[in-house]
Amino acid sequence: MSFAHSPIPTLQTPDAAGLPGSARALLLSEHPTLVGGPPNLFKALTLRERSLLLDQGTRKVFYRGATVFRQGAANDGIYLIEHGRIRVFYSAPSGREITLAYWHHGNFVGGPELFGERAHMWSGMAASNSVVVHLRGGMLRGLASRIPALAIGLIEGLAFKGRCYSALAQMLGTRSVTERLARLLLHLLDAYGIADPRGVLISGSFTHADLAHMVGATRQWVTISLKRLSDQGVLENQRGRIVILNPAALRAMQDGSDGGAEAS
Repeated sequence: MSFAHSPIPTLQTPDAAGLPGSARALLLSEHPTLVGGPPNLFKALTLRERSLLLDQGTRKVFYRGATVFRQGAANDGIYLIEHGRIRVFYSAPSGREITLAYWHHGNFVGGPELFGERAHMWSGMAASNSVVVHLRGGMLRGLASRIPALAIGLIEGLAFKGRCYSALAQMLGTRSVTERLARLLLHLLDAYGIADPRGVLISGSFTHADLAHMVGATRQWVTISLKRLSDQGVLENQRGRIVILNPAALRAMQDGSDGGAEAS
């Protein structure tokens, strides 16, 4: 469920708390140019332009687990993220899901159609309590014609997403699932890692199912693989908290030095 709110309510979320990774997109890629996510659309605008954009849009709150937009439904514009984290994913006819990315403050979701002319190609869900600004297609078209910085920001955002999803397809087609899991854990370490007496704690809240959806595996395979890595002293995984003990071992795995069992 979503609610329109003005002014913005204060949401107590990991992102609002300023944890590592709070302003970084999370996506599975080995391309260094994609690390950190696309340009922040808010930062591309002047205060006047930003105010005009927000005044034209509709603020909505989506609590964790709520659907922002649904695959196959009519597209009615984009959602600009002010606070929180939105997971974008594709669902196969079998029901299996693949996560495309997690998007954060200053990113927009709801594309690639910006102006609401076709159905959504994938779904968006609030991965944490989130505040977004819904910009309807016709309104967005008019704003883009009046604000060149907005038009450029939208183009840059779409170009980044195209590179992001191309990189994901390349990884799914050329990297083993073990290599993808190692890469994902290293990415989480970079984006959400905080110092821990035993190593580096991944502070973001990600379930085994979340990890499975990002690497294209089953939840059971991820659980077994994390147990194996724990037995090998690479990480600790207790009560949903992952502490990386040996990042060098993960780097060797992502380079194909570890031939772990594949997902079924």
